[in-house]
Amino acid sequence: MARDHLSSSWKRAWLALPAAIVSLFSSAPAFADLKICNRMSYVVEAAIGIDEKAATATRGWFRIDPAACRVVVQGTLTADRILLNARALGVYGASPLPQSGSDTLCVAPGNFVIAAARECRSGQTPVPFTQVTPTQTDDGNMVAYLAEDSEYDDEQARLAGIQRLLLIAGYDAAPIDGVDGPKTQGALASFLKSHNLPADVVQSPNFFATMIDAVQSPSATGLTWCNDTPHKVMAAVATDDGKSVVSRGWYRVDPGKCLHPDIAGQPKQVYSFAEAVDADNRTIKLKDKPLSWGGTKELCTRESKFETNEQGDCTSRGFAATGFAAVEMANGGKTLRFAVP
Repeated sequence: MARDHLSSSWKRAWLALPAAIVSLFSSAPAFADLKICNRMSYVVEAAIGIDEKAATATRGWFRIDPAACRVVVQGTLTADRILLNARALGVYGASPLPQSGSDTLCVAPGNFVIAAARECRSGQTPVPFTQVTPTQTDDGNMVAYLAEDSEYDDEQARLAGIQRLLLIAGYDAAPIDGVDGPKTQGALASFLKSHNLPADVVQSPNFFATMIDAVQSPSATGLTWCNDTPHKVMAAVATDDGKSVVSRGWYRVDPGKCLHPDIAGQPKQVYSFAEAVDADNRTIKLKDKPLSWGGTKELCTRESKFETNEQGDCTSRGFAATGFAAVEMANGGKTLRFAVP
C-alpha cells in the first residue's frame, strides 16, 4: 500500500521537475496537504498526476476505503494541473468507475513513482487521467472527492460499501443504497457469524480489509474463482435462465486470491472463461498456446468491460466468440481453481 507521506524517491522525483513547483495554490498556507476522500461504495485505488508545463509525474497506488481519506501529497505544490485516476479493486469485477480522461499518463503495478509519466517504459501502462480541482478545507488542506451519482455522505458511503461487499460474499443486503434496515443488519449478522467475527469489528478501521479477505476466500455457495498462478487472471461469467444467456466481464483475480462473481437469481446453467495476462494485459502463452481456462460453449466477449444477452453473430457486433466451460454447481456451490499446467 502506498504510504501517506512523501518517500525519498518521491522527493527525488519532484526535484527533477522545474523549480517553479513550490506550492499547490499560492494562497494556500505552507502546511497544506492534498487529500483524496472516497464517498463511493467501492474500495478504490487512486493514482495522482502533477502536471507542470515542462514535466508530468505520477504516483500511486493509494488504497482508500469508503468514507475514508488519504493524504497523497504532504506539503504544498504549485502546478498547472492536478490529475487523478481511480479504479475499484478487482473484487468488484470490471471497474465500475469511468476510465476516461483527456490525459494519458503512465502507471505501474504496486507502489510507484514515475517522474516522466507521458512516455511509458517497460512495466508501465498508459491510462487516462482526469483533471481535478481540489477545494480548500477549514484547516487549510486541499481535498478532492470521489463520488457516485447517488451523492452519498460519509456515513451512507460506508454503509453502501458494506452492503456491496455483503452481496458479493453471497449475503442478501440489497438494495445498495446506504440506508440501514433489518435486511442489511440480518445479512451483516450472518456474515459475522459465519466468519466467527465479533460484532464490534464492524467499527474497526480495518473492517473493509476483513470483508475483502472473506470475499477472496473459497465459498461453499455460488461460484468461486481461485487464482493459483503467479499471473493476473481476467475472468468472465455467463448465466442461462432458460430464456437468454447473459455473458459479463471482466473480473480481475489477483495471484493467490479468490473472487466470487455476482450471479443473480437461480440460473439453470452457469458458464466460465478465464485467461492469464501480463502487466500490459496481453494474454500469456505457454508453448505458443494461451494460458486460459474455458470450454466449447461459444459466447460473446470483448476486450473491454462488457455485458450482453445477445450471443449470435458476435463478430459483426464488435465482440469475439469465446469458448466458455459449463460449470456444474453441485450442492449450490463450485470453486474453479486456475493453475499452470
